Amino acid sequence: MTDEPRSETALQSLESNVRSYPISFPAVFSRARGSIMLTADGRKIIDFLSGAGALNYGHNNHQIRAAITEYLASDAVVHGLDLATPAKLEFMETFNAVILRERGLRYRFQFTGPTGANAIEAALKLSRKVTGRQNIISFTNGFHGMSLGASAVTARRNYRAACGVPLSGATFVPYDGFLGPAVDTAEYLSTLLSDDSSGIDAPAAILVETVQGEGGINVARKEWLQSIQAIAKSVGALFIVDDIQMGCGRTGDFFSFEFAGISPDIVVMSKSLSGYGVPLSMLLIKEEHDAWRPGEHTGTFRGNNLALVSATAAINIYWRSCTFAAGVRQMGEAMRSRLDVIASKRGHHFSVRGRGMALGFDCQAAEIAEATARKAFQKGLMIERCGPNNQVIKFLPALTIDLETLNQGLDIFELSLAETLDGSSSDLVGRSSSVGST
Repeated sequence: MTDEPRSETALQSLESNVRSYPISFPAVFSRARGSIMLTADGRKIIDFLSGAGALNYGHNNHQIRAAITEYLASDAVVHGLDLATPAKLEFMETFNAVILRERGLRYRFQFTGPTGANAIEAALKLSRKVTGRQNIISFTNGFHGMSLGASAVTARRNYRAACGVPLSGATFVPYDGFLGPAVDTAEYLSTLLSDDSSGIDAPAAILVETVQGEGGINVARKEWLQSIQAIAKSVGALFIVDDIQMGCGRTGDFFSFEFAGISPDIVVMSKSLSGYGVPLSMLLIKEEHDAWRPGEHTGTFRGNNLALVSATAAINIYWRSCTFAAGVRQMGEAMRSRLDVIASKRGHHFSVRGRGMALGFDCQAAEIAEATARKAFQKGLMIERCGPNNQVIKFLPALTIDLETLNQGLDIFELSLAETLDGSSSDLVGRSSSVGST
């Protein structure tokens, strides 16, 4: 077995201080399958983080892995820049037929560098090229990545301050609900952009998340999103949806914007796109906005063929019928119901929000969220915090999780919250899982 204290010492002495997850989850993880991770010292951890949304189909999904294994064994092209390969063609044809046509959507594909931030940079660059404008409208509590351009449209101060240079080219406006239920922030934005004396430059694009993950699982209403799309069209700006974390089924539909009946000019995708945690990012671009010239935006690792193979497999396995999406919605409702009950036991101080299987439990205080997440990990559950003050506990279990494992994880969360609040957990001990140890 691995010596855990020695491993922690090695991390501290060898790895940069920038590491974050090893601090929140102090363990060496040796194996993983589905929704369970194993540490080197033999603990079982239920994973409600799912690679920050990159593992919607679970760890080491064997059906998807079979496609990867077969591809590797065939000596097919793994790295090929943006050269045409059978893997690339099959992915585009499959995605177009199964995902886009079934939803009445038409897009061209642009494969960017491997991260979501790479794709955001490409989307911003393209929107500025198309419109000849510079300003990007972004929203309070929005998060889009940590490269310079992505940080410029990200709201959180500590992420922006770490860049060390002035960040420009973006204007932040209130997200849906940011000013309370009585204020229509879409109408506010419309007023700003229609008034030449507002001080807001005409935008190249309006960039939005339909559910803000890092920002605290803030959910935009259908009517609000429809209004934002209409505003973008009226002022000649491109309408960009960042579906990096909330796409690929997370909210109960393949795209997080489907429920609103909207059609973005650009869709940004990454994280679970590959289906296996292999890096893959892309833009979906409406044909009339595909203004690139050959080689005008490139990257050595765009179009990772191994990731394209796993992405095709994921689509074929899970998205050729409506059964999977219906199951995600059903599991999300079960999770939401359970969290609502937990919140109601503690009165008005706690609340639950989200869509599908992206849910947030607002603890109101960062100290409560931090202590609860820490206790949960000690008991065998990995959950992350989010929100402007890290006061929201984020639930992102794999979309393929079984109900028994989901309930075991929620039992651990409930017990951890109870211990954090009052230390009186005897009523829950009988129902709690022993997942944290073998």
